[in-house]
Amino acid sequence: MADDFLTLLRARRRAPLKIYLGMAAGVGKTVAMLREGRRLSEEGVDVVCGIVETHGRKETAAALEGLVVLPRRTLQYRGVPLEELDLDALLARRPAVALVDELAHTNVPGSRHDKRWEDVEEILDAGISVIATLNVQHLESLHDLVLRETGVDVRERIPDRVVQRADEVVVVDLPPSELTERLREGKIYPPEKVEHALRRFFTEKNLVALRQLALREVANAVERRARRSPEEESGAVAAERVMVSMSSQPGATRRLLRQGARLAGGLASRWFVVYVRTRDETPDRIDAASLRSLTENIRLAKELGAEVVRLEGDDVVAALREFARKKGITHAVFGRTRQSRLRERLRGSVLAEFMRTVPEVDVVVVGDPPPDRDKEAP
Repeated sequence: MADDFLTLLRARRRAPLKIYLGMAAGVGKTVAMLREGRRLSEEGVDVVCGIVETHGRKETAAALEGLVVLPRRTLQYRGVPLEELDLDALLARRPAVALVDELAHTNVPGSRHDKRWEDVEEILDAGISVIATLNVQHLESLHDLVLRETGVDVRERIPDRVVQRADEVVVVDLPPSELTERLREGKIYPPEKVEHALRRFFTEKNLVALRQLALREVANAVERRARRSPEEESGAVAAERVMVSMSSQPGATRRLLRQGARLAGGLASRWFVVYVRTRDETPDRIDAASLRSLTENIRLAKELGAEVVRLEGDDVVAALREFARKKGITHAVFGRTRQSRLRERLRGSVLAEFMRTVPEVDVVVVGDPPPDRDKEAP
């Protein structure tokens, strides 16, 4: 694997990104990253550990020995000194490769970026290659699926576009039985936290579901790379194109956006989030709650990698139809209508009319979440 990344380093003009992906803490992502860093260093590559979290694990600390470690930056938060990646020092040091642990980590207030993955984007844009780690449950588009399968509402999440940007995604796999054994042996958490972890997150059901998600995500990454033609690599548009129809009403819009991101990622396609603003939704008429929700959803759509387009017009279907045909949309994502069946029969629905008038586009309809299972993390 180090040989593959070494080839990327030597062959590509832009800085490559490699991600070690796992199903949970303790599978060995950080150790795998450090071992690759060591092998690259032995090949003469200038490798620096930007930030590595050992969490007191002996195996991780041992793998860190002998590598160049960048001193951390200390910030005061509510009178408590906390350490973070020293982004400016890393950019000034300019190694060939930076090792960065836990992409989904939230930085201490006062840092230049809110999230560590934003630090990594700046590092890559500066021409420094990155090898990083991530647990699959932190992917934004998987939030609803992880919540449904495990009952865990993951608070720290990362846009899918960061993983889609990666040149390599490698799964660090471990059978659930071996992971729970490592947990019981005290190799992941301190002894006083083991039983709580086994009851809450590290159940066999949860680990099996997360392992399947991790393996599927890596398979999707491999397929995306295989589908990339030379034209796409140079910036041309893929043949498949996805459109998500978003209204100003909150409803299940975040689920809609995540579904669109998953679909576009699986197709390795360009995708759009389209909002049609009618006369009733102009800034002087739209209510404050709907405006806040719309603004937040537009922010999420951009984080997920969508191109957000605002159209104007009272005929929503006509606006969507014209956009779909102009952009060559192949797949459209809609939320399920909230009208009663009688009202829908009398007045019709945007979804039904779009399907009738644009039959060449495949339509995906996203249903409402189960009761009390779509609570957003703060």
